[in-house]
Amino acid sequence: MTARRPVPALVTRAVAALLRTRWFVRSPIALYRRGLGRWLGDRLLMLEHRGRRSGLVRRVVLEVVERPSPGRFVVVSGTGERADWLRNVRAHPGVRVSSGALGSVPATAHELPHEAAVAVLARYAEAHPVAWSVLSSAMSEGLGTAQDLLPVVAIDLADGGGAEAPAGPQ
Repeated sequence: MTARRPVPALVTRAVAALLRTRWFVRSPIALYRRGLGRWLGDRLLMLEHRGRRSGLVRRVVLEVVERPSPGRFVVVSGTGERADWLRNVRAHPGVRVSSGALGSVPATAHELPHEAAVAVLARYAEAHPVAWSVLSSAMSEGLGTAQDLLPVVAIDLADGGGAEAPAGPQ
């Protein structure tokens, strides 16, 4: 990882608290469900996935850390292995994605190998040093682990609808 500037402890604690606040992290879902996700731009996406036990459709809004090709999004589990969305896509990789002007489309999610994940995080830190500095400090405080251990997931848009994506309200 690239060297980062120290983040004031107050900022780290405030960001960590916000990221643990359910209503705050779930609030963008309402915009996507009303077809207004394009207002949030291309750096965010809404991932619709199936619950690993319930089978119910679940939704989460995530930051896109890379877009290596038009049909691929790369996201990171900022809460590590304990993220429900991560555990759900491991069990059911067929998902739906909405981002920017892209409406809800079928896709397949898969976790990247550790070496590839470390490289993605290094590129993100280089491209967004201020955001990385704040977020990595907050994640370290919340998780108590190194950021290079965070799971990274690639989401590939289905060509011709080949993915078994969760059905549900669009």
